[in-house]
This record gives sequence, structure tokens and C-alpha cells, in this order.
Amino acid sequence: MTLTRRRFLAATATVASAASSSRLRAASADAPTKPFRIDCQSHLFCPELVALMEKRRTDPRVFTRDGVRVVQMGDWLRKIPPHYMDVDVKLAAMDTAGIALTALSINDPGPEWFGADGPAVAQLLNDFVAGVVRRHPARFFGLCVLPLPDMRASLAELDRCIQKLGMKGILLYTNLAGRFPDEPGFRPLFARAVELDIPVLLHPAKPITIEFVKGYEMTSTLGNMFDNTIALTRLIMSGLLDEFPTLKLVCPHLGGTLPYIVGRLDHQVQVLKRGPRNLARTPGEYLRGVWLDVVSPLPLAIKFGHDFVGPDRLLYSSDHPWVEPQLIVDTVRAAGLSASAEQKLFSQNARRLFRL
Repeated sequence: MTLTRRRFLAATATVASAASSSRLRAASADAPTKPFRIDCQSHLFCPELVALMEKRRTDPRVFTRDGVRVVQMGDWLRKIPPHYMDVDVKLAAMDTAGIALTALSINDPGPEWFGADGPAVAQLLNDFVAGVVRRHPARFFGLCVLPLPDMRASLAELDRCIQKLGMKGILLYTNLAGRFPDEPGFRPLFARAVELDIPVLLHPAKPITIEFVKGYEMTSTLGNMFDNTIALTRLIMSGLLDEFPTLKLVCPHLGGTLPYIVGRLDHQVQVLKRGPRNLARTPGEYLRGVWLDVVSPLPLAIKFGHDFVGPDRLLYSSDHPWVEPQLIVDTVRAAGLSASAEQKLFSQNARRLFRL
């Protein structure tokens, strides 16, 4: 199945400047007033892509079981109930949790899983996100996905998304149909992100460890966290953060498991001389320069993340619709952070990161 080029959204050229002002004023009638919280990870399935996947005979495809759509990528099956595509449901969850503004992105599968159709899929998905933002400019800003590994198409799509659609960052999957983003061929993407001064948010994809974690339904629990850990560690060990020291790199879910084991990594590199020899700093020092979001239902984990990277690099995120935003709000409040740290976590850090 070959996709045709989807028409661009109308009147998108002025989205960035107009929407940013209205967001921060919260002038829209549908925007809550207090408290002002910014959600840095929240997703919607794109109904048009879901419909296209229903017509596919190969993965990623969508089938219906017991009246509910299911997306299939090999052994990874995930339900897509209707509210996973419903903007009004998301707005209601935001209001309940006091979220004024949300960084909106799609759910995977990303464009990299669609072969030659990747560029068209990326345009379709980014136009969908931009359309939601255009209808609710005081409630959402967009993160784009790119048709990697086609670098020429990815750079062109990135420029379109930032300059024409007013998006604020890149959602980069932890593995790109099995390839890791630290590979040299992906460096132009990071270089362009630095030029544009936009953040790159890692996000779990179909885990490379799925064969080992699919038992007992541990794919999302362990597989996603291991994908975060492996991708982030590889980016650090590759020297990427020396090459691009001003890169705004964000890892969700409190960095996977890396903050808890980075001391061992430091010892391996520094004392046992295992790994790269050309790093300017220890892996732990690079990690402290990465932004972490706090999608975790464990207050102690959030407290550890705060103590590890400090209050200036933690971001509130919900991972809705998989997690209810109020749960993460309650978890943050139970972590016992100072009022100043909470304010930074809930909004100030995101304003600075995304230049809102």
C-alpha cells in the first residue's frame, strides 16, 4: 500500500508566535487558571493512520478483537480504545489534574516502521498533531516525528514542522525499527536540533528486548525501561554529548534504570577502562545534564531523580492515555520536594526547555 501526500494544514505559518503568546496568558476560555502545570509527554493515536493500518496485511497493522482495535507489531499487541483518539477525553483529564498546557505527540508505531511510505506517514502524523494544536492553541503544543532513517526527508520534515507548523521539539524513538539513534548516520538530525534550539525527547518504541520480556506481559514494564536505558547509555557512550554539548536531550520515565546503575558504568569506564576512551567526562556527569521526566508511580523514585539531576532538569509528564495525569501529580506531591522544586518541575523547567 502506497500513501499519497496529505495536504498541509491551512494557516499554519503563524502558529508558533500566536499560539505561544496565548498559551502563556492562558487566555482561551477552555484553559484552566490554577494551578498552571505543563505535561511534557502525552499521546494520541491518529485515527487516519489507524484506519490505514487496518488495511495492511503486514505489521504494523490493526485488527479488531472483542470490539476493540488492537495494533500489532510482532508479539507486541496494544489495545486502542476509542478514548485513545479522543481530544476531549484528554482535555478532561488535563483539567482534573490542573494541567494547563500539554506537549502532544503521537503513539507509536512511528514512520520508521512503514518503509518507503515513511515520509508520507510522518507528514500525516505531524499534520494531525498540528491540527489538534491549531484547534486548541492554549492547551497544546506539538512534538514531531520524523521519517528516519531517511535523513534527507527527515531534515526537510523537521524544518517544515518547526518553521511552518510551529512545533516545539522532536519525539525520537529509542530504537528506529531496530537501529539505535547513536549511529553516525543520525548525527545530522542532532546537529539540526541544536541549530534550531529544540529538545529531542527519547521515547520507547517496540522494545528490542521483547523476546525476553513478553512473558508475564512485562513488555511495557521492563522492555520500555530497558529501551530507555540502552538508548540513553549508547548516546552518552558514543560521544554525542561532546560533539553537541548544547543538545537538549530528554529521557522519559526518570531515565529508565540508568540513574540507578550509572555508578557501575562510571567504574567500568574510569577504573576498568572498559568502553570509550575519548569521553571528556564520566557517564554520570553527562547523565546529570540530561532532562528527565517523572512518569513513575513511586514517590521515592521521583525523589531520587530530583537528588540525582537536581531540581532544574525534572519535568512533569503523565504519559496519558496510558497513565492518568492525576496519578503522577499525586506521586510528585508525595515525594516531599520543596515548594520551589515542585514549581520548577510542574512548569518552570518546561517553559525554559521549550522556550514557551
